[in-house]
Amino acid sequence: MSTASPTRTARLGLRATPQQETVLRRAAEVAHKSLTDFILDAAYQAAEQTLLDQRLFMVSGHHYQALLEMLDRPESDNAGLADLFSRPSVWTDR
Repeated sequence: MSTASPTRTARLGLRATPQQETVLRRAAEVAHKSLTDFILDAAYQAAEQTLLDQRLFMVSGHHYQALLEMLDRPESDNAGLADLFSRPSVWTDR
């Protein structure tokens, strides 16, 4: 099994202040990484976390159980929702 990294073909460009560059370079040195690897690793982790935050919700066991119970309850009439859904969408032609 190969452990080689995929070839990097995508090009990203960015501009930084001199202070930001200094901090990034020092952090990369401390982490024993190239500046590119350090920035890509940090940006990739932040991107993954941002995406996970959109679909993964961490709750306590108590709150999770309450959510399950709420989802299992039979539906009930909701006049406010009925009114809302009876109106045309704001993104449709009127």
